[in-house]
Amino acid sequence: MPKPTKGARLGGSASHQKAMLANLATALFEHGRITTTEAKAKRLRPYAEKLITHAKAGSLANRREVMKDIRDKDIVHVLFAEIGPHFAERNGGYTRIIKTMPRKGDNAPMAVIELVQDKTASSEANRATRAAASKAKAAEEAAPADEAAEETTEAAEVVADDAAADEAKA
Repeated sequence: MPKPTKGARLGGSASHQKAMLANLATALFEHGRITTTEAKAKRLRPYAEKLITHAKAGSLANRREVMKDIRDKDIVHVLFAEIGPHFAERNGGYTRIIKTMPRKGDNAPMAVIELVQDKTASSEANRATRAAASKAKAAEEAAPADEAAEETTEAAEVVADDAAADEAKA
């Protein structure tokens, strides 16, 4: 059953919005990144991610589903041969939206939407730094607990010695 879109239509009519999203998705898969308005980028993201999910499956039925939206056979081939297998190990989050400066002329909020590439060296370094910091923090938390346990044991021995001394006096 057809469901209404979120928010106002892009371009006025349903058919124009459908054509616009198909053209934006085609450009995204062809170039890897495109600059557009924030509203169009936010609408394009789930649309493109569903197409990539179809490409990951790679069946003939999925190819035909994608061909309903993307009419360029070369782009569909790129989507199924390169982009789909590239994201085979990734569960969603295939695109990223980066806000940029407003457009000159009408001051429309602009954004760059791009396909996410493999993990960068900086993200791996950040992950390694966070892991090392969490291990160090866990070690610091464990060390005071050990010291507190030793102090408690020493205090118990002192109390026992005092109790024995009191009994000896009595």
